[in-house]
Formats: sequence, structure tokens, C-alpha cells
Amino acid sequence: MPDLTPRQLALCGLALLGLVVLAVLYSGRGGGAAASPSGGTPALEVKGADAGGALVVHVAGAVRAPGVYELRAGARVADAVRRAGGARRRADLSAVNLAAEVQDGRQVLVPLRLSGGGAAAAAGGGAAPGVPLDLNTATVEQLDELDGIGPSIAQQIVDYREANGGFGSVEELDQVPGIGETRLAALREKVRV
Repeated sequence: MPDLTPRQLALCGLALLGLVVLAVLYSGRGGGAAASPSGGTPALEVKGADAGGALVVHVAGAVRAPGVYELRAGARVADAVRRAGGARRRADLSAVNLAAEVQDGRQVLVPLRLSGGGAAAAAGGGAAPGVPLDLNTATVEQLDELDGIGPSIAQQIVDYREANGGFGSVEELDQVPGIGETRLAALREKVRV
């Protein structure tokens, strides 16, 4: 098992405590393990405590049954999407690295395909003027167009995103080598997650 920082351990502990509380509340209502894919409350599947390396992830966006799921250690984003009932018809799976390893406590977000000319514009160049660039879907070329980001740092951003299952917040950019506090401050208004 990889060494975890005290912050990661605390977050895992809080997530586990929250799941236990939710499981107790949910079982007290006599509910099942998953909501209907047609809407309502998101699915919450928490099986018995499996200390054998289970991961808990939140699958959201354009999937049939968004919710919190427990997956085996080493699971991939494709497994998480499949577990959430699969992608919806308008899901943009090309914006998601389906081969990335799922990280415990992370969110897997499947975006909708842009309609009309928006999809072609997003594929062909940077974000529309005034619209922040999505760190979880931007290409190296799009990131390279940002002020203060060259091809090397753009590639490091994409590498970090793929290695960590995406960005949870813009602030997480400070974990990418080459992005310090000054560069992060300049990027805050130009990027989003």
C-alpha cells in the first residue's frame, strides 16, 4: 500500500465515517442499495467493510445511475462508469481517460457532448473567449495556449490528471511540478474543473 500523507489519511477516515453514517441512515429507512436510473436520489452502494483494498468513488455526470460506488483496488475509470450503469447516449467518453486507475475518494465525472458547433470548436482549439478551460478535459494544445503555460508544463498537467484520475479543484494545480503560487494565482480565473 502506498504511503499516505496525514491529510490523505484524515480524508479517508472522514469519508469512511460519512459512509458509515449514510449506510446506517439508509438502512434505517429500509431502502435498497441503488436508486432507479430514471432519477431521484443518486445510488449509494456500500457493501460490507472489505479491508482488502476496496475503493470508494463518486461517479457523476452523464451516466445512467450516478452515485457513490465501492470498487476493487486497481479498478479503472471504465469499471466505475460501467458500475454506474454505463454512459448515457450524449456522454462524451473521449473527454474521460477510461484507462486511468481509480483513486479512492475521487470523483469520476463524465461530461455531456457539446451540441452543434460547440463540439467542433472545443476539439479544434482553445476555449471560447471568457470561458474557463476545463482542467479535466483540456488537451495539451489547449493548455499550452494559456499565458505562462508552455508545452512542457501543459504535458505535466495532463500527466498529473491521468495519474490521479482528474483534478478535484483548481487549487490542486499546485501539485503539478512547475506551477507555483504565482502561476496558480494567474490561472485561477482561466481554468475550472
